[in-house]
Amino acid sequence: MIDDLDDPPLSDFDEDLIEGAAEDSASGEQAAAELPRVLRYAVLASRADHSVYQRLAAEIETVCPGIALTATWIDTPDAASGCALAIELDHRAVREDQSECRSLADCVRLISLALPRDRTLGEEHRRVASALAAALRKLPQSITFALAAEVEAVVYGWAALPVCAHEVVGAFQTPAIRAAAMLGARMARRRIDEAEEKAFARSRERLRKADGREAARGDVDTAGPLPAVPDGHVVVARTDPVTMSGHKFKEIITPLKSLIDVPLPLIKTPPLAEVRRQLMAEFSYAASVVDFVLSDLVGRPTIAFRPLLMVGPPGGGKTRFAQRLHQLLGIGMWRTDSSGADGAAFSGTDRRWATAQPCHPLLAIARAGHANVLVLLDELDKAAISRDHGRLFDCLLGFLEIDSARQYPDPALQTTVDLRHVCYVATANFIDNLPSPLLDRFRQIVFPKPAEEDLQALLPAVVTDILRDQGMDQRWIDGLSPSETAAIAHHWRGGSVRRLRRLVEIVLRQRDGQASRH
Repeated sequence: MIDDLDDPPLSDFDEDLIEGAAEDSASGEQAAAELPRVLRYAVLASRADHSVYQRLAAEIETVCPGIALTATWIDTPDAASGCALAIELDHRAVREDQSECRSLADCVRLISLALPRDRTLGEEHRRVASALAAALRKLPQSITFALAAEVEAVVYGWAALPVCAHEVVGAFQTPAIRAAAMLGARMARRRIDEAEEKAFARSRERLRKADGREAARGDVDTAGPLPAVPDGHVVVARTDPVTMSGHKFKEIITPLKSLIDVPLPLIKTPPLAEVRRQLMAEFSYAASVVDFVLSDLVGRPTIAFRPLLMVGPPGGGKTRFAQRLHQLLGIGMWRTDSSGADGAAFSGTDRRWATAQPCHPLLAIARAGHANVLVLLDELDKAAISRDHGRLFDCLLGFLEIDSARQYPDPALQTTVDLRHVCYVATANFIDNLPSPLLDRFRQIVFPKPAEEDLQALLPAVVTDILRDQGMDQRWIDGLSPSETAAIAHHWRGGSVRRLRRLVEIVLRQRDGQASRH
């Protein structure tokens, strides 16, 4: 009888093999599993998947068991050990007539090589490039566009590494496959921007032709005479007897009855000096932002400013600034959380669908009751880049251009609406991932973080916001005492306004607790 306790312990190599096999079977990456082997490992390695070495080692041990160099490579997966193992696998492919060994050798080179810094490993890089190109020609048609684009970027990026690697990284120790993915993505950026611009141009041409057809049938009888539009008003949506009919339309039109064929007011520009004074009192650390934003309102009888993008680190108060701006200007605001928004919903859904609804800017106008409402696109840099439900980036182009916004074809109403007076403010922590056609349509300003010396100016506004959110009147509470202010100053040395608010909430909560005990 053999006791289980007498079994020899597993070596590190055995554990790596078990881990790799388990990871391969449990990953659930069905789409990547359909790729040719070398492309599958190229994608995994470019994503910095740390299990890629164990997965490949498990495959090698299954196909060519007992190769001592496999354990050496998995222990130190550098170019030297990788090339030695790849050469041995090539020899096995010839000796044992196993073509699969040659495929495994290509994969080992792929994930082991660093950037090509000289001609020593040039042939190894070319060998991998040939394998990737051959596999790309066999790319399955069933995979998603997103995965196909990822594969294409890696393949072409690898081919360009010998002459363009310095464009993405400066250290030669960088894994070649990671640099290839970055380089491939950069190589396609301008072509993607060009394609988006062409698509937008085609959309504008369709609008122009639709306008021509509308003008050509201008003598068609309408449901009644158009209402007179007073100064300072605009009709956002007019009755269209051709499309505004049917049972489904009645459901869509119900929340919009207040604006169909109705002249809506444009909110007048308030005294900018007073608006500036109040903004400066609360955002003294962002004086350049205050002046930059308000400068676009100078000389305008009604509130209208070009699309604005505020860029800065999280916690600086960008969203709160936008909220105070709309309050002081006296206009309604519609907030869109970009991280959870998609283009299909924001731009409106077609009347054919059960979930049909007008575009969000039109809903914002209906809720506010005036045409120059503010739409806040919060954290625009976090918008999804997947095209499954339409990218928010793409649909925004039609709203940010005055020419297209003037006659925006709403898919639910199936007629054009006038959205040119809507004001757009976007916030972002970074802009590196935003498409250049989108950035070109925004005025950009850097929003700074407050410093320690801005505490006294920030505290009254923070307390007011907290009380407002709690439904309390500021008249029923005393301001912060010197000792409370000192305690807050001890823990806040500038930076995030969000953190400052949490500190003030703690102080006020502690004050309430002491009051209840007495």
